[in-house]
Amino acid sequence: MSKYWSSLVEQLKPYVPGEQPKMANLVKLNTNENPFGPSPKVIEAIQKELNDNLRLYPDPEGQALKDAIASYYADYDIKASQVFVGNGSDEVLAHIFQGLLKHDDPILFPDITYSFYPVYCGLYQVEHHAVPLTDSFEIDPADYRRTNGGIIFPNPNAPTGRYLVLQHVEEILQANEDSVVVVDEAYVDFGGESAISLVNKYPNLVVCQTLSKARSLAGLRVGFAVANEELIEALQRVKDSFNSYPLDRLALAGAVAAFEDRQWFEDSCNGVINERERLTEELEELGFEVLPSKANFVFTRHKQKSGAAIAALLRDEGIIVRHFDKPRISDFLRITVGTSDQNNALLKALAEL
Repeated sequence: MSKYWSSLVEQLKPYVPGEQPKMANLVKLNTNENPFGPSPKVIEAIQKELNDNLRLYPDPEGQALKDAIASYYADYDIKASQVFVGNGSDEVLAHIFQGLLKHDDPILFPDITYSFYPVYCGLYQVEHHAVPLTDSFEIDPADYRRTNGGIIFPNPNAPTGRYLVLQHVEEILQANEDSVVVVDEAYVDFGGESAISLVNKYPNLVVCQTLSKARSLAGLRVGFAVANEELIEALQRVKDSFNSYPLDRLALAGAVAAFEDRQWFEDSCNGVINERERLTEELEELGFEVLPSKANFVFTRHKQKSGAAIAALLRDEGIIVRHFDKPRISDFLRITVGTSDQNNALLKALAEL
């Protein structure tokens, strides 16, 4: 602490990202990175941008990427003017909190959810209420029928992996016509259906996605939101008051290529889904309870051993998983779905432990 800090900084409790350990021969299953790598067309597109044009600023609007996203969701009649792009979905979410969720009434989000939400509330001084998940760790739409300044939740939820079907998402939207409802879809492509299909039906809906997971571009930092044009304008106003050039030339080129290579994307997602189902079955055979997941991870606990103890023992074997020392979930582990070899190494170590 320094005497030069502002009073706001003193009160902040920053987000703690997943560990990025520097260990040889590591089986890294703690940060939900896609094990299959990006499309070769993404690499090719980035390499083409490695030229003298790097001396020039990138397009501040990211228009080519907005066009590519709108084209991808053309079946939902999404226009480029309904798309907002930013430096990872975390930046997009930050602008959403500042531009759309900062009101007089508290916002609502689940008590077990993406742990960046309360951090944004602290940073932007947004009041909030954490709404408990059910005993089976699900979101109950009825719990969101109360006065609020906005609602946000991941779907599938993180770290639980549980998915809320669009019928129930619509129940929340219909019960909160005067509030913005943000659906954070970082993991939706691993078995869920995107609420982007509802954007033109509900003017209070914002859907946020990332290219970090299903498109294997966590290192490129690209995220986006889809909503009606008035909500997008609010995000644009915040962005242009903060950073006019959030995405560089390499990121824009790579992201456009990622949306254009649909076959690679589908094959990658299916590969993760198949490994997730196998991992779930074999964990259950080892005495684990595994929550139903539509993400690229599983949320699991052993019926006898503590989550912290298992995580520590796996670490000794060079396998890193995520343990959350928090109420209600302290015995759970969040395990990223890896390659077949990585999952085999995990299962072998667990069987021996």
